[in-house]
Amino acid sequence: MEARDKQVLRSLRLELGAEVLVEGLVLQYLYQEGILTENHIQEINAQTTGLRKTMLLLDILPSRGPKAFDTFLDSLQEFPWVREKLKKAREEAMTDLPAGLEEKGRTGRRMGWGAGEEKGQKCQTVGTRT
Repeated sequence: MEARDKQVLRSLRLELGAEVLVEGLVLQYLYQEGILTENHIQEINAQTTGLRKTMLLLDILPSRGPKAFDTFLDSLQEFPWVREKLKKAREEAMTDLPAGLEEKGRTGRRMGWGAGEEKGQKCQTVGTRT
């Protein structure tokens, strides 16, 4: 998962805990799509409250690969207002980049945001290590 998406989940953590019930379709969709394992499902379901279940899911998601955030968005079909809030926060995170990241530096290289992003979006400049 990209750092930007991790930051979005972190910044909306309490709101997600209050608004999303991960039991049911959310967990099953993430399992179906290979984001969560059977062990993850068991560990989440063993939590005693809905809030704890959601918080554990939010702890697990960042380590589940580059498709985890988009798949999580897809899993929120029962919570369209939450999905829209996450998409908006993601867009704002992209436009709030420091100005220097949009220009290609002398030792930097251009890098796209990743699979699933719209054509024409800005690229991030990433410095190379020597």
